[in-house]
Amino acid sequence: MQLRTTRSRLATAVTAVLAVIALGAGTPATAPAAFATTSAPSEQADAALPVYPEGFYLAGAGTSGFFTYDYDKVNRITDLVWTPYDGGASKRLRHPKKGGYALAGNDVAVVGDDSWSVSMQSITLWNMADPAAPGVHIDLDALDGGYLATLSPTSVLAQIWKADDTAELVVVTKSGATTTTRKMTGLPTDATDFSASTVLGGSVLVRYAAGPPEARTGHRALIDVAAGTATETYSSAKSGYNEDSGHLTFSAAHVAWLDQTDSNSIYVTSVDRKTGEEKKTFLGHETNEWYYELVGDWLVYGAYWAPAKALSLTSGETRDLGVMASESAPSADGSAVLRGSRDADGDGLFRVAAGPDGIPAVTKVAETGRVMPPLEIRQVHASGTADLDKTAGKVALGWTLSRADAYLDVTLTHTATGKEFTKRLTAPASGTRFSFTWDGVIGGVDAPNGTYAVEAEATLLDGVGEPARQGWSMDVVRTADPHDYTNNGSTDILARDASGVLWRDDLRDRPVNGQVTSAQRAKIGGGWGIYKQIEAVGNVGGAAPGDVIAVDGSGVQWLYLAKGDGTFAPRVQVGTGWQVYNKLTGGSDLDGDGRADLVATDGAGVLWFYKGTGNYAKPYAPRVKVGGGWQTYNHITAVGNIAGTAAGDMVARDTYGVLWLYQGNGRGGFSTRVKVGGGWGVFSQFVGAGDLDNDGRPDLIAYGAGGTYVYRSTGSSTAPFSRRTTSLYTGEGAKFNNVI
Repeated sequence: MQLRTTRSRLATAVTAVLAVIALGAGTPATAPAAFATTSAPSEQADAALPVYPEGFYLAGAGTSGFFTYDYDKVNRITDLVWTPYDGGASKRLRHPKKGGYALAGNDVAVVGDDSWSVSMQSITLWNMADPAAPGVHIDLDALDGGYLATLSPTSVLAQIWKADDTAELVVVTKSGATTTTRKMTGLPTDATDFSASTVLGGSVLVRYAAGPPEARTGHRALIDVAAGTATETYSSAKSGYNEDSGHLTFSAAHVAWLDQTDSNSIYVTSVDRKTGEEKKTFLGHETNEWYYELVGDWLVYGAYWAPAKALSLTSGETRDLGVMASESAPSADGSAVLRGSRDADGDGLFRVAAGPDGIPAVTKVAETGRVMPPLEIRQVHASGTADLDKTAGKVALGWTLSRADAYLDVTLTHTATGKEFTKRLTAPASGTRFSFTWDGVIGGVDAPNGTYAVEAEATLLDGVGEPARQGWSMDVVRTADPHDYTNNGSTDILARDASGVLWRDDLRDRPVNGQVTSAQRAKIGGGWGIYKQIEAVGNVGGAAPGDVIAVDGSGVQWLYLAKGDGTFAPRVQVGTGWQVYNKLTGGSDLDGDGRADLVATDGAGVLWFYKGTGNYAKPYAPRVKVGGGWQTYNHITAVGNIAGTAAGDMVARDTYGVLWLYQGNGRGGFSTRVKVGGGWGVFSQFVGAGDLDNDGRPDLIAYGAGGTYVYRSTGSSTAPFSRRTTSLYTGEGAKFNNVI
């Protein structure tokens, strides 16, 4: 977990940068060489406020200025820059070789011999309020001690390690050549692993572990330095410095620190110093980069992607501070600073301090010179047409904004049906391009083809100003699927139950994890029990969705044209005399003219070919005899071109349960049959379902009381199918008497 709190990075040496480069312990260079002050680049042009160095990170805040740092990747060094609030010259402090820095909320910078402040033993104190003053060197190594906090330009709070591996707190002061120590009392004798907060009003909050080795527990104590004793103690789930990434903070009214649950949720624990009342303020999860500070009775917190807020720890009131910040630092005067931007006056450093009424007030104290532009959508990254067959069913969409401190609400609306897809995009990791990839799905079902209104609305995270809006239209297209009644590119399977109700199961155009399953079931309507035969026949009326033919008990043939929304137009009579046929199948182009045809067998076992016309009023030309002997089959199914020959193919099952493949010859007839295999008598229905898995070949679904299976086309005439399990119709193998 990494909190974007400067104190948590700098108080244990200058930020995570030093931890990353892992400088080893060692002896620093002599004080003047290690901490020579040189002017840092500054551009104070016509500005009353000091300049925050562009590209630098916030390191800490003092009472008369602030610290920033940069990182030179080439030389692997981190330089510290001091910038006074009064407009004086900034000072660059050269990085100590094999060492690091520590700050404590005052104007004193400490350079030491280790990258972690608690391990510093040879330190030099530099008073930046008086840059001409010489550095004060303190040798904690001689005391077998380590640095904790800076109390003044000449004294520090240190932990002195004892022979039994416990530690005690000592104030170490350097006056001229003399070093003196003063022990702090009131702490457990077995305390170890100390770390400390910013020094405020002569007190400092320390964190430590205590208890038997097998059951160490976390503790907090407020140390009155002048009195030399611990005045207040608290318990916590966290103990020493190496077990907690959050910093300690306190005010005249409260103390606070970071805690974490077993579920990796992080929160700030605050305690009222007068009443002892404890509160927990949830921040987020460990992957989020939060900052937090105490300012009087208020907890100030936020993240780079969330506006800074102030929570009253007495009343529970929450206030938006109007600043989008990424970093914070506490100051020894009880205030805090935030590095970020404000809509009213742009980018810079902002001081949060309690006003006369105790409510936090925000003041800009440093200017970067970079004015935040108004929020605009400057560029759209998308095509006017999305061909999902060419993009694996996905649509890449993106918008370049003028600023990153915003969120973008995207709405895609299918103009024909009103179906809607919405998504909120948060700030990208870098840059101002907000983007995502739409999977072509709305509500768990493949989105329909057609024109979409694409609307984007950008809003600043702090809610200031009017949103920026942009819209355009986009056409979603796919290759027509003859078994698609919803115009969304995916196969739909129709099934009639015993009561005559017809149901539609919408499958996925691209099955998730390769598993063919129903994405949505819808009731089409009742009254379909009057039909002796129902067959999916593909597009016979000129529109993209597939249509349905039904033959009633009187032999009248009816056409149901699909409307493209999963329903059908009122039936149209297109033929009579069809009672002579006991089997029919359609939807496959048997003569290679691009239109779906129909075949039927009569009681004498003759197979007849009906050529598709493309005219919905008279969808088929007069019949042509294909041949006899088809009485040996009890089921025929048009399956499309599964073997790669001239036209669509057909499978037929004989009375012994053997399945045979008839490859289309391109003239409405078939080549010599090829045996597929036996055992197909367990199924009651076969569906030439089209291309179920987008591999370019049509597939077969077999339905029966023993289960439903998908038979993927292989492209081979000798072994045309590969069986796959499916959850489609699980437990419903005897429910439907007609599946198409």
